Formats: sequence, C-alpha cells, structure tokens
Amino acid sequence: MRLDQKYSGNVFILSSDNYEESKAVIYGMPMDYTVSFRPGSRFGPGRIREASVGLEEYSPYLDKSLEEVTYFDAGDLLLPFGNAARSLDVIQEYVAGLMKDDKFPVGLGGEHLVSWPVIQEVYKKYPDLAIIHIDAHADLREDYEGEPLSHSTPLLKAAKLIGSKNIYQFGIRSGSREEWAYARENINFYPYEVAEPLRKVLPELAGRPVYVTIDIDVLDPSCAPGTGTAEIGGITTKELLEAIHLIAGSEANIIGCDLVEVAPIYDPTEQTQIAASKLIREMLLGFVK
Repeated sequence: MRLDQKYSGNVFILSSDNYEESKAVIYGMPMDYTVSFRPGSRFGPGRIREASVGLEEYSPYLDKSLEEVTYFDAGDLLLPFGNAARSLDVIQEYVAGLMKDDKFPVGLGGEHLVSWPVIQEVYKKYPDLAIIHIDAHADLREDYEGEPLSHSTPLLKAAKLIGSKNIYQFGIRSGSREEWAYARENINFYPYEVAEPLRKVLPELAGRPVYVTIDIDVLDPSCAPGTGTAEIGGITTKELLEAIHLIAGSEANIIGCDLVEVAPIYDPTEQTQIAASKLIREMLLGFVK
C-alpha cells in the first residue's frame, strides 16, 4: 500500500485510490436490523477487508493477479441505524451512481435484504437480467412476522420484479413449506447442491446479464460458523470456489455481485471472514472483465 494514497482506513487489499479509472467498486452495506435470529452482519464488510490483507494477490485457480484488475473500495455506506426503508434507499441511490458511471458493483453485506435495492437498480440498466442466488435459505417469504422488509424476503421481491423464471437458486436447504412449494413451481430451483447443477444451467445464461448474490451461510457451519442463521448440511469452501470459477468461465455476462451475511462475532477463529475475502478475490478476478 502506497503512503500517498488519498483514502484512509480499512480497504480491500490492492484497492486503487482512483475511482474514475477503476472497473469495479467495492462497497459495504452494514445493515443487520431485520434479521430473524442473530445480528452482527453489519460488521462483516469491515472484517472481510481486514482479512484480505492476508491474501496472496495471485489466484492459482485463475492464473491471474489482483494487480491485473483495477478496483476502488468506497468503504461502508452510511446507513441510518434501525431505519431499514431509508437504508435501502441509500443503497439504491449509491448503486444508481455506479450504474451511471458504468462500474461493476461488488457489494459486501450486511444481511441479505441489502441485495434487493441493488437488484432493482441493475435491472433498470439490464432489463434482461437473470439472478444466480447461492444460499442456504430460499428468501422467498412475503414477510417475516408481518414485516415485509426482512432478510427472508429479497428473492421473492426480485422474482416479482424481473420474473420468477429469471431466478436461479442453488444450495437451498431451509425455508417454509410455502417457500419450497413456490420455488419448485416458479423458480429455477436446485436445492442442496451448487456446483453440479450450476454446471448444467450456465449454458442457458450465455450472453445474458447476470447478477450473482451469495449468502455465506450456503457453506456448512463447519466451514463458516460466523453467520446469523447457520444451517447444517451445507457445501464446502472448495465447492463454492468451484461454483465461482464455473460462473467466471461461462459465457454469461456477469454485471455485478455481492456476498452477504458474514457475522464475525460468532467466529473467533476468523475462518468465515478469511473465506469471504478469498471468495471476493476470486469474484474480482473472475467476474470483472
């Protein structure tokens, strides 16, 4: 890190200080106040950045280095604590600016509801949008205990906006009976597994704009205990890396991504945020063209 960089504070490793020349922009969405179990994911973006300093810049998987991709770390958005509606507006306003500037958005959560305003904004620019959703939970509820602004609702909101057949879900292993029924009937739904069904589906998405949203809890808690709603029976970090590399190597037009629900307080070993930072590295190297 150069001493003359104009930014200060905690940034993802090798981030540029030049927004204008950067292809991608990393931004944090530190919101966790609609979660249904354990809070703490608002601290995820900062700890992912801290863990990134331990990364090698080079990815042997992709034979590519972070030195070959120019990206800017904008830090965390300033969200009004406890005000979900206004926080979502702030996120959407910020992403609107990224879309106007032709930047590739790389969002760090935060709970999964933060993906909803991002999806709304990228859909305005890419009306043929498809979503790859990798998660332990379906996130297809209308509301949670009467509250429609919940981290259990963003994918149903997205399905109603862009059409349910434009949603591709992988790794799901938890949800209500109603969510599973809706998913099986309406969504491109591939529960329990990620890499193998993804390999079969990706040819369908060739040439289409695709937004990728990953909830860290798709990983088994033995791999990533630092999350708010952990679910046993998940995939390994190796499979999630494989999934990212499959997407990166496909002919889909990846136009943005996020990684959410890292709650570092529940993982004193820091393996969750270490895994998350490496996943972000691979997405930067694989998705940003």
